[in-house]
Amino acid sequence: MRIFEATGADIDDLGEEHGHRVLRVVGKGTRIVLIPLPPAVGRAIDRAIDDRTAGPILLNTRGARMDRHAATRRLRQLATASVVRLPRMHPHMLRHTFVTTMLDAGVDLRDVQIAARHADPRTTMRYDRARNNLDRHPNYILAAYMASGT
Repeated sequence: MRIFEATGADIDDLGEEHGHRVLRVVGKGTRIVLIPLPPAVGRAIDRAIDDRTAGPILLNTRGARMDRHAATRRLRQLATASVVRLPRMHPHMLRHTFVTTMLDAGVDLRDVQIAARHADPRTTMRYDRARNNLDRHPNYILAAYMASGT
């Protein structure tokens, strides 16, 4: 998700679709999308909303809707408290990590593009830091396919 999508999400936007817990967000261009929530994410959201039944999911320290600036401050606090030393954190780094980790895990570029909601696959490809990794070169995939006799 983009930071404005996360900070703009309300408790009322949580739901279920085809057996999946989902969050309805308003994306770029006011496009409505359903984001499936893995169980760990759902539990984290449940902890964030506690016993509230309405209003924003993410709150700032004053109990109002968190904005992108408050989200950035919170992320930096968490990074400082972490045992892992990280560069100066900002919310887009989480989105970048989401995309690069999927690519590193071998998820198909088209599937990553869909998950990231990039209109152009070239945008997704810019995140692929392993594109120069010869172990993943298509020549090996083609050779294995040809050798299998399929």
